[in-house]
Amino acid sequence: MDIKGSVALVTGANRGIGRAFARSLVDHGATKVYAGVRDPASVTDRDLVPLRLDVTDHESVAAAAAAAGDVSIVINNAGIGGASTQLMDGGFDGARRAIEVNYFGTWAVSRAFAPILARNGGGALVNMLSLASWVGQPLFPGYAASKAAQWSLTDALRKALHAQGTLVVSVHAGFVDTDLSAWTDAPKIDASTVAELTMDALTNDQFEVLADDETRRVKAALSEPVHAPEA
Repeated sequence: MDIKGSVALVTGANRGIGRAFARSLVDHGATKVYAGVRDPASVTDRDLVPLRLDVTDHESVAAAAAAAGDVSIVINNAGIGGASTQLMDGGFDGARRAIEVNYFGTWAVSRAFAPILARNGGGALVNMLSLASWVGQPLFPGYAASKAAQWSLTDALRKALHAQGTLVVSVHAGFVDTDLSAWTDAPKIDASTVAELTMDALTNDQFEVLADDETRRVKAALSEPVHAPEA
């Protein structure tokens, strides 16, 4: 699809990967980019159009869809880590919140905007996923589970929206250099790199972005037998 001249919405666009997505869309010629955020005052980039949107609030999602009926690209980026939930102890609140935001939030926004995309010629729906969509994570099991569920949802959307001409893109990456990964010194990819690879996927009608070497390695290994964990 052609990004130039398009109208886009990015959820969670006030920082991190969301901000990088929004800037990249502007740089690639989008005529309008809505920044869907809970607090519109947090959007300081004058090239963006602040739009109040809480992906966990169905009334907020419906109001955003009513206000942004001209979009042809929707990027579901809003997400949280939910790392407060430990695998073997503690409460489940963090995991429940991760599922609510990452999975149900993406579902709600996709459901609300799919008819708009159809009305505007099909367009594209992009979901920001993770390497963790495919790999269990003992350190952050709630987040990983939410991303696995989000991948399943994305695959269902890809099949369901094909008939209306909507390109559905899943974006997978390992650690990205944002606030969400500040707790680890593991190798990280720049948010701008993730955004540019996603713009390339949109331009070339590709269904999947594998943003870094580790993600590509994990994806390639999915067909291998399950092995015992390394010592």
